[in-house]
Amino acid sequence: MKIEDIRKLDLHMHSRVSDGTDEPEEILAKAREAGLDLFALSDHDAYMGCERIVKARVEGDPHFLTGIEFSCRDEGGKYHILGYGYDPDAAAIRAVVEKGHGFRMEKLKGRLDFLKEEYGFDFSPEDVRGLFALSNPGKPHIANLMVKYGYVGSKEEGIREFLNKKRFPTVYVRPEEAIRGILESGGIPVLAHPVYGSGEELILGEELRERLAHLLAFGLQGLEAYYSGFTKRMQEETLSLAEEFGLYVTAGSDYHGKNKLVILGDTNLNDAADAGPGLARFLEAVRDKIY
Repeated sequence: MKIEDIRKLDLHMHSRVSDGTDEPEEILAKAREAGLDLFALSDHDAYMGCERIVKARVEGDPHFLTGIEFSCRDEGGKYHILGYGYDPDAAAIRAVVEKGHGFRMEKLKGRLDFLKEEYGFDFSPEDVRGLFALSNPGKPHIANLMVKYGYVGSKEEGIREFLNKKRFPTVYVRPEEAIRGILESGGIPVLAHPVYGSGEELILGEELRERLAHLLAFGLQGLEAYYSGFTKRMQEETLSLAEEFGLYVTAGSDYHGKNKLVILGDTNLNDAADAGPGLARFLEAVRDKIY
């Protein structure tokens, strides 16, 4: 495979293994239909979808890179840490996945209890068991159930008006844990959509620089500078910081199927050849890990 042949790519998407609506095999088919040269599946706290895509790929399919995403928090705020090209069999990455999954299940129970105690929202035992049977249940799964029961008119309303009011300030993987786990498993840790904080919080200017310096001390190696939701200013500021600190650059849509109004392949980057040195260095760094 020649790096220069990778022109269209999307390195941030989610399947039903976490909070997307497509099976991993459907993601592969849609990546093919979208004409992608390279894609990565970055499910939350999970690598099983990546293993399924590797098994499902056939000759002529787009190239594939293993990915993952950890939702992290510490005293400085909330961060989404992506990992690429890691060894899924490594003990370090598996330990972070197990910890993240445990926190996710703890938050699921806490959110269901909160909805019942605060608003009287109740669900059948069968539907509750269905939530706990999911690989990585999150707010979209609960919100969809709230729509089914008529408690809210839309998934977005359920998350914004109800689920976001329940906070878990300590039930998160810390960013240094995620970064260390990715690095020790041979992967590259990247900060997803860097200007986005918690909820609708935007982080720009000196605050973004300080946030980046905080994560660089733990070993962060890249920034997701091309992203479906970025304005031109957000993109330019992120690219400037990546160049200043010599970081890798990635591009992702954050596709979730029907759970988000995002199109697979929409990364705000039409051609990887136009991205500059940060993305080229990233692709070179993961060359031997691409399927």
